[in-house]
Amino acid sequence: MTWNNCFSSKRYGLDKTSKDIRSDFERDWDRIIFSSPFRRLQNKTQVFPLPEEIFVHNRLTHSLEVASVGRSLGGLIGEKIATLPGVEKDPDAAVFYTSDLKYVIAAACLAHDLGNPAFGHSGEEAISKYFKKRDRSARPDDIAFKQLFSPAEWKDLITFEGNANALRILTMKQSGRMKGGFRLTYSTLASILKYPCESLASAKGILHRKKYGYFKIDEAVFLEIAQELHMIRDTETSPEITYKRHPFVFLVEAADDICYNIIDFEDAHRLGILSYEEVRKRFLAIIATDPKARMDSVIKVADDLRGDANESIAYLRAKSIGTLIYKSTEVFWEQREAILNGTFEKSLINAIPELEAALKEIADISRQKIYNARKVVELEIAGFRIMSGLVEDFVTAALTPAREREKEHQKILELLPTQYTFDEAGSPYAKVMHILDFISGMTDVYALKLYRKLRGIEM
Repeated sequence: MTWNNCFSSKRYGLDKTSKDIRSDFERDWDRIIFSSPFRRLQNKTQVFPLPEEIFVHNRLTHSLEVASVGRSLGGLIGEKIATLPGVEKDPDAAVFYTSDLKYVIAAACLAHDLGNPAFGHSGEEAISKYFKKRDRSARPDDIAFKQLFSPAEWKDLITFEGNANALRILTMKQSGRMKGGFRLTYSTLASILKYPCESLASAKGILHRKKYGYFKIDEAVFLEIAQELHMIRDTETSPEITYKRHPFVFLVEAADDICYNIIDFEDAHRLGILSYEEVRKRFLAIIATDPKARMDSVIKVADDLRGDANESIAYLRAKSIGTLIYKSTEVFWEQREAILNGTFEKSLINAIPELEAALKEIADISRQKIYNARKVVELEIAGFRIMSGLVEDFVTAALTPAREREKEHQKILELLPTQYTFDEAGSPYAKVMHILDFISGMTDVYALKLYRKLRGIEM
């Protein structure tokens, strides 16, 4: 892999190219923005329950803000890479890094949360727990439930992963839809592969294997992306499939890290969970690590805005994000060779020593006061039960042989939209994945309404 061959304007699922006033990478952004899965993010929880009076972030607003930060990171790094000797003499590479990298990173940021089910991480956990629970509850004379699946397929199901689901949403051919899914460029697809390995190779404590990046059913798609962009194979996990991260992933990850560290704090202040002084102190600690920051001026502006505490915090939030963008860009540039050859084993944010204490304080307070806030915990519990119930209803119906299905099972399967219907002759794993495609795509409100209707709570 080199800076000259790690990008491509070719589109997954599309052999020919077409001319347009927009670049191929700008069109990736547009395809995501106008898609149904992206629109549905407006009704998926980020951290706090969806708003009644005070508007906090949902998955949609979070993704838009991450994309804004990602565009800045891509633009700053692109300008630097374009000056490298091997790049500036290659016309295609010079144009890409000068003009297009920012669109790739922004588009990937828009897509990074598409695979997250309703109710956030509790939704992921609910899907996974159903399969574990069903296997444990089987009668002694039953065939073990997990024997219906290969070891790799079973690991996918008991550790359902939103990152892998994002790749699936972007690339799968649904019934009655075009081949190639969104037909995005390989560059944008590679940029969301935060954990470029299969589920059997996942291992906590190793950055690129902390989770996994594709389901077994989508392995051919993943390998095609890796081959097109010359990604580096990690042979330590053989025969399981693992690759080193694509360099652009670090920029997408940094944009996400920057936003959720800062924005959750701002939302907590708006909701009265954190005081003005708590948030102000931590944001100023971040800004102070920037040698170019004029702290006297920053403090004066923040204090002048104190009459509207939300506006004062918004100002400090903007300055904090600017500092984190600047610091992340520095780390990427300093570590560019290690990032390119796959030996860099930290996120950009975690590789900034002067920010370690400030970010740790934010993380600790977030765990203690934000993620354990009563409304957040109540939402997680409710979401867990709703998603568990839906998975149980639909998977049970799908895996019951057609000749043995009761009328209730058949009626449940008739609720599946056309694009999620499955082949009765398909494998149990393929059937389950079609069901999970449907359930994981639901919004919080739709999942709640369907759950109530299936249980006779609401007509």
